Amino acid sequence: MARLPYVDAAAAPERVREALEAVPPLHIFRTMAHAQTAFRPWLRWGGVLLGELELDPVLRELAILRVAHQTPHADYEWVQHVPIALAVGATQAQVDALEHDDLEADAFDDTQRDVLRFTDEVVRDARASDDTFAAVAATLSPREIVELLMVIGQYMMLARVMATVDLELDEPAGRAVIDRASREG
Repeated sequence: MARLPYVDAAAAPERVREALEAVPPLHIFRTMAHAQTAFRPWLRWGGVLLGELELDPVLRELAILRVAHQTPHADYEWVQHVPIALAVGATQAQVDALEHDDLEADAFDDTQRDVLRFTDEVVRDARASDDTFAAVAATLSPREIVELLMVIGQYMMLARVMATVDLELDEPAGRAVIDRASREG
């Protein structure tokens, strides 16, 4: 059972209710809606991260799955983002490799491995090593690197919210999250 009640859209202030009605009825949205003044800007931010980046969507989703896998009690993030990763072009072999901590699997190309190492170091150490940063910078633009850091930071925050409030699992919403969150923005 979740440690916080989920916001009931019918009882929420108008702007929060309208925002909740625009997104899938997921526990994460109904939890984040408690932050009433930040909720709509957070939805817009999420829409930007999921739909308006130069960063390749497969790299984005591999990083999100890596954050989820590296964060205890972040099953919710994993469950929601596996179908999204597959929908944007990640393979089941990549998902399986991440689930088994096999970052050297043949399923990944060199850029993907570099992004996964970068994600690990940022999650674990708050800073990528010089070697890992150089490897990522050899294939990603400065814009893409900052976008990657934004994605990692957003999903670290969400994983911690999910873990701390014991968010109950929802059925995966898949691309509906991207499509509807982008429209809310």
